Amino acid sequence: MMNEDQVNGIIQRWRGTPEEELKPEDYQQFKSLGSICLTNGDTAQLLKFLHDEKNQGIVKSMSCVLLAPLIKEVVKKDRNHDHCQAAISHLTRTCRPNEVLYSFLKLIDDLDPGAISEPILALMPHLQTVLLCLKEGKAACVGLALSTLQEHLSRLPVPYTQQQEEADEFGLCRCCSGLAAFTKPFIEEVKRTNGNCGATAEDEELRTELLKFCMRSLREPLLEANLNRNKKSALWLFATEIMVTLPAIQESLSELLFFSSLRKSTQTDSSQFKESRACVAYLLFVELITMDSFPAVFSPVFVLQCNMEHINQLISSKKESHLLKGLALCKKSLESVQDNSLPASLLGLKGFYSMPQNLREILTDCPMQHLRESSLQVFQLFINKLDAEAKHKFFRCMLKTSNHAGVESYIVKNIRNQVKYSMEPGNANKWFLGEEFLLLLRLVLCLPQGPETDLLNTMDRIMESLNLLRYLIIRDKELRSTVTVWEELCRIKDEYLKMLRVCISMSKAYYSAELKALREDQKLKAKETRDAARSARLVKSMNVKHEKVSNMSPEVQHQVLQSALVTFDLMESLIFRIEEITEEKLKSPN
Repeated sequence: MMNEDQVNGIIQRWRGTPEEELKPEDYQQFKSLGSICLTNGDTAQLLKFLHDEKNQGIVKSMSCVLLAPLIKEVVKKDRNHDHCQAAISHLTRTCRPNEVLYSFLKLIDDLDPGAISEPILALMPHLQTVLLCLKEGKAACVGLALSTLQEHLSRLPVPYTQQQEEADEFGLCRCCSGLAAFTKPFIEEVKRTNGNCGATAEDEELRTELLKFCMRSLREPLLEANLNRNKKSALWLFATEIMVTLPAIQESLSELLFFSSLRKSTQTDSSQFKESRACVAYLLFVELITMDSFPAVFSPVFVLQCNMEHINQLISSKKESHLLKGLALCKKSLESVQDNSLPASLLGLKGFYSMPQNLREILTDCPMQHLRESSLQVFQLFINKLDAEAKHKFFRCMLKTSNHAGVESYIVKNIRNQVKYSMEPGNANKWFLGEEFLLLLRLVLCLPQGPETDLLNTMDRIMESLNLLRYLIIRDKELRSTVTVWEELCRIKDEYLKMLRVCISMSKAYYSAELKALREDQKLKAKETRDAARSARLVKSMNVKHEKVSNMSPEVQHQVLQSALVTFDLMESLIFRIEEITEEKLKSPN
């Protein structure tokens, strides 16, 4: 531990030593002395030393090493930091900007993963000051600073609920507000050169770096965040800042969304670029951020067509936040389109093919019920917007590709609704009443595996198919107007019902045999249980545990088999009713 005379002696030596002759030990000793002052609470004395005119050579040469301990001191919440803040401010103005910048960035890189936000919040105002002082290479340094900050902030969890966002336990919301303030003077610099023929390569580079910042922010944290427009939350306000910044730095939202105008030099990762654009589409069309300044010349169908890329980007994700935004964007884009207006030609486009397939995956594979429900709403909304030919083409495609009885059942139900609609005055069309309808009907009234079709797995589809057939027989007058259509329908019906009867007969025989075998097995086990009634309590306990881990209890097996037989009876009753209606129609005059 040095006394005051020794410290003064060292300081005197530093004052008289040229910078190039200072050794690494001198820098370390200077940092140690400064840290001792901070530890002992002598911040006023340290500040006085830094302001002393005699020491400015030392300050300029070595004081960057004090930035890390000063920032660490500022982060502590149990002390007054006025002197430390003043010391940092003095150093950022006195030391060489490039050295200060390097020190700040190294400090950020060395942050403890468990304590990121507080040091960054303390650093950002001073980092901004240093960057504004730079004369050459400012744009590159701004880009480096922003990417470093965002890289570390991306490690913070994004709050999901309103309560989490208000609590802001990890400081992400405050850091986003700090980032918005941090970038403002640089955005103003770019705005001053907008449309200026004297803009330099440095100006363009700064614009590009700010654009990179915006695109990264859209991807993280905004794409992950559950934004709430009504609450004007911190993340909502940050989203607004980003959306306002894009046109301010000459990045047209319409070009960005519809014509991919982002410079190739910034497109470092295509998937990340697409995610950022998808987030822009969501913020614009769903949350309506900056919508009042968006051109109103684009038709709803054009907007839908362009948004398909962004919608598919989001709904093909496995992340809940992405799926929610994608479904909301799809719904909003479809709602603006007139019902029964989308032509079949659009279905040939990649986006219009992929979107319903992605919805189908959510419907069949997503474990979250609220997402499945939202997906079904959007799926139906999409169907409603298609014209008759497009619906016909879409239904055929889904029946061929869905490979899921529940989805196929839903499609068959929509076919019945469309037939009903087509029978109303003024709605007649060949796609659901004429010869084209037969192409669709052949896909509906068929058993893919013939007599060996698993009726239980395809039950939903078969029941809807029988309901459609019954409806067609009841409403025969509209279909009889074209003799060939009616005759072919009857032929398809007869073949389908004949095959279905065989399938039901085979299935009933199989499941009845299984049920009989199960009952025999239960009787045998009951006898064994009576014989083992005198077994030890321990053995009984072990038997109970074994029963719990079995795949399906005999009671459940019995219930499943019995339910299957009831289902087959229900199918048979529907077939009988269809044949009964057919006979009645044949007996009655046309």
